[in-house]
Amino acid sequence: MTTQHSSESVFTRRESQARSYCRTFDKVFASAQGSEMVDSEGHRYIDFLAGCSSLNYGHNDPDMKAALVEHLCNDGIAHGLDLQTSTKADFIQAFETHILRPRQLDHRLMFTGPTGANAVEAALKIARKATGRTNVVAFTNAFHGVTVGALAATGNAYHRGGGGMPLGNVTRMPFDGYAAGVDSVGLLRQMLGDASSGLDAPAAFLLETVQGEGGLNVSSKSWLVDIAALAKKAGALLIVDDIQAGCGRTGGFFSFERAGITPDIVTLAKSISGFGLPMGLVLVRPEHDVLGPAEHNGTFRGNTHAFITARIAIEKFWRDDRFELDIRRRAQIVERGLETVAEMVPGARLKGRGMMRGVDVGSSKLAATICRHAFQEGLIIETSGPNDEVVKVLAPLTTPDKVLEAGLAILIDATQNVITENLLAAE
Repeated sequence: MTTQHSSESVFTRRESQARSYCRTFDKVFASAQGSEMVDSEGHRYIDFLAGCSSLNYGHNDPDMKAALVEHLCNDGIAHGLDLQTSTKADFIQAFETHILRPRQLDHRLMFTGPTGANAVEAALKIARKATGRTNVVAFTNAFHGVTVGALAATGNAYHRGGGGMPLGNVTRMPFDGYAAGVDSVGLLRQMLGDASSGLDAPAAFLLETVQGEGGLNVSSKSWLVDIAALAKKAGALLIVDDIQAGCGRTGGFFSFERAGITPDIVTLAKSISGFGLPMGLVLVRPEHDVLGPAEHNGTFRGNTHAFITARIAIEKFWRDDRFELDIRRRAQIVERGLETVAEMVPGARLKGRGMMRGVDVGSSKLAATICRHAFQEGLIIETSGPNDEVVKVLAPLTTPDKVLEAGLAILIDATQNVITENLLAAE
C-alpha cells in the first residue's frame, strides 16, 4: 500500500531549508521506469532531468536491477569499506577491459567517498601532493561541488557564499569563449611566463569540457589541446571533471575523447554506478598515484551495490560503439527540438553538446516560466547558467525516440504558451 504524503505536513515541516529541486517539482514521486516518473497520485512525467545526469541509463534498468536483487538475495557483501571483494574485482576488470584499454588509458582507480565533490577533493589533494604546489587554476562558470576545497574552484557566487569562510589557493581564469576577443589560453600562457603576473605556479588545471551548471558552455578541441599542452609545460596536472559530462552524456564515454588528450586525473560520479547509486571514482595516472594508505579515506569509499550495477552498465552499453552511435542519433533529435524552441525566442541560442543540450533564452524568469509550464504538462526539466537562463535537457541516454519526441513537444508547447502569454500581457 502506498503511503500518501502531504508536502506541507511532512517535508515543509521537517526537511531543511537547503532542499532545492523539490521546490520546483512539488509532487511526491512514487515510482519510475526508463525515462518516466510517476507521482503518488498516478500522474506520469517524462524525465528530462535524470538525477542531474545521474541516470544516464534511465530509471531501474532491468538488467542492473536483476543483478542487484540477485546479489541481495544471495547475502552478498553489502558494505566492505575498501576491502577486496568479488564485486569490486568484477567492476575493475570490466572497466579496464571496456573503458580503459580501448582508449589506451593507464590510469589507476581510486574509490573515494560516494559524491562527485569528494572525488574532486581527492583529485586536488593528489595534484598538490604530487607537485608540491598549492595553487590550482580553475575557470569562470565552473562548478565542481560545494565542499570547501571543491567550492574554492567553483565559480558560482551563490554557492561560494554558502561556504562561510575565505576560499583560497585557486586562480580563476577565463573559460573558452568567456569574453569576446579574449585568447584565454594566450592570457594564461603569458601570465605563467611572467614572474610578476601574480599567478603562483599551479599544481593543476581543473576543468569541465562542457560546463553543466555553468550554462552548457562547450570548450573547443583546440582549446583543450592547448590547455593540456600548457599544463604539461607548466608542470601542472590536468584534471578533467567528468562527473556530469562523462559516462556517455556528450557522446563518448569520456567527454575529452574528441580532443585526443589524456588527462592526468579524471573525476567521475553521478552515472558511473549506472543505477543512481552513490559512487565516486578518481582515475589517476600511475606516476601521480601518490597518496598513502588511508591518506584520503572514508567509510563509504566503494559502494558494493554500485559496483554490481556499474559493471552491468559497462558490459551492456560499452562493449562496442553501438551505444555511442545511438547517443549521437538521439542527440540530433534533441537538437532539432531545441532549434524549434530557440526560433520562438528572440536572441535565443543553442548550447551544449551531445545529450547535454539546452537553449539560452536570455532570462532566468523566462526560463523558469517555461520549465514550470512544462512540468504542469508532464515534463521534468530544469535550468542552468550563471543566472539560470538556460533551459537544460538531460534526458536519459536510453530514452526511446517516441518518449524523447513527446518530451520535446511538451517543451515546445510550453515555450509557445509562455511567449503567447507574454505578448498578450504586453498589449
